[in-house]
Amino acid sequence: MTTQITSSAAGIKAASSSQHSVLAWIMTFLKPYRMKVLAAVVFLFIGSFAWLSLGQGVKMMVDEGFVADNAERLNEIVLFILGITAISGTAVFCRFYLMTWLGERVIADIRLTVYNHLLNLSPAFFAEQRTGEVISRFTADSTLLQSVVGSSLSMAFRSTVTVIGAMVMMAITSLKLTGLVLLAVPMVFIPVIFLGKKVRQYSRKSQDKVGDLGAYIDETLHEIHTVQAYGHESKDRTVFNTQVESVMTAAKGRILFRSILISSVMFLSIAAIAVVLWVGAQDVMQNNISAGELSAFMFYAVMAAGSVATISEVFSEIQRASGAAERLIELLHTPIDIPQEASPIALPTKINGNVDLEGLRFSYPSNKEDVIKGINLSIQAGERVALVGESGAGKSTLFELLLRFYQPKSGKVMLDDIDISKLSLQQLREQYALVPQESVIFATSVFENVRYGRVDASTEEVVEACITAKADEFIRELSDGYDTYLGERGVKLSGGQKQRIAIARAILADRPILLLDEATSALDAVSEVKVKQGLDNLMAGRTTLIIAHRLATVINADRIIVLEKGQVVAQGTHQELMLSSDVYKEFASLQLLTEQS
Repeated sequence: MTTQITSSAAGIKAASSSQHSVLAWIMTFLKPYRMKVLAAVVFLFIGSFAWLSLGQGVKMMVDEGFVADNAERLNEIVLFILGITAISGTAVFCRFYLMTWLGERVIADIRLTVYNHLLNLSPAFFAEQRTGEVISRFTADSTLLQSVVGSSLSMAFRSTVTVIGAMVMMAITSLKLTGLVLLAVPMVFIPVIFLGKKVRQYSRKSQDKVGDLGAYIDETLHEIHTVQAYGHESKDRTVFNTQVESVMTAAKGRILFRSILISSVMFLSIAAIAVVLWVGAQDVMQNNISAGELSAFMFYAVMAAGSVATISEVFSEIQRASGAAERLIELLHTPIDIPQEASPIALPTKINGNVDLEGLRFSYPSNKEDVIKGINLSIQAGERVALVGESGAGKSTLFELLLRFYQPKSGKVMLDDIDISKLSLQQLREQYALVPQESVIFATSVFENVRYGRVDASTEEVVEACITAKADEFIRELSDGYDTYLGERGVKLSGGQKQRIAIARAILADRPILLLDEATSALDAVSEVKVKQGLDNLMAGRTTLIIAHRLATVINADRIIVLEKGQVVAQGTHQELMLSSDVYKEFASLQLLTEQS
């Protein structure tokens, strides 16, 4: 368990988010719903204009009702105001519903787009990034962005319309007082401009820290058995506390500047209104304007001030969400490092399964030294080949190159004399059935786990595959049989049971090439014999590559490839290699001693 606190976000190799306008990016997701956006805008204008017209109702109520002492006219004005309020309320309902729906829909589309992009990235990306950091971008960042799209943008637009409309009505009422208000506007927007940048910077930093926190939670809880077995809880609590305080420190800066922004805008707005009100009162006393006109003007001024305050508050929210959007954009613009042909070659319906490696060289992105060093190898259709060698010899890397999880530096992998780089990734990978040493079990039912590689398989086919893998007998003893939920990473199963489920998955997939990473290593002696019978039936007539850790597996192979430091140093049968290869002889001797013990 690592205790090093690092920012995973810093490792993402992506296009600079500054090159992309966050708002323009969001608009691309709003474009398919332009009619709903248009309807929301229409209702926004209707609501804003209805509220603005209330100022005229206030003017008439004062001049034509109170001052004129006309009760009948006052009743008419009140009815007018109630009608305007009803129109405004209806418009607010429609706008709120549409904008909230758009917020949910746009974020759903963003999540789908980013997730689909992530599925196309090679394992190299996920080897560098912590899963919890990526998950944080999907959850915390997208939720924050959703509140902006569904609410804040609408509020900002509505407030902007209200400010403009109020200023126009103020100008119609009194140019002098409007001029005074305009003098105060720059003072109000100065903190919005300068403090808004600070809010955005601290928001981005805060989101990055939350991402690191999520990554650490994911790591410790996923490996809870190791954490508790080694008594590491105290250290993890200390590290987690440090990360929580780091999040809090970043949040303090954001909170501070946002609080200063909101309070300064409110103070300057109300101070400006107070000064204008004093000047207006002087004009009323000098009969330059009527009391109703001053009341209407102050109504519009308060509306404008309230809208400016709303804009400043929403602006800080938008700045905060911009940081979250930038992190999502970074994920979306992470380049796909496994290139595909625009017009890939189509494989024949049935392939033979010949595999050829020609001058293959490869190094991992994080390591400049080659781990595969110019391998030339030919594997015939239906041949059963075992790969042996010490840890780091390149056995698992060869599997990853066959599946094109990584791009070789040079050389080619040929499948039935076709360069696999000319094939679509989907069609290429449909030719392989993989059984890893550490079996992968998903948090779903037995049935869904087995048919993972063939989602259209019938229940009868699933059961038949499990019988062949000798898994049916323990599956039927589970609480709900084939419908039993296996828990996260198959926590309800033993290691041997997980492996038999993975073998059943490969059997059901029925693919021409098998990649077995010592598929029986986690089985007890009785289960191993049973599963080997199923594997022997499965391997018949199929090209099979086995990463071998046991001597029994090696002896049964048609050919053994001995790897050392990324190179083929020997190949042949068990008997041939015992006579010709010291490396293999050492491997066989060690394995024999291990199995005897």
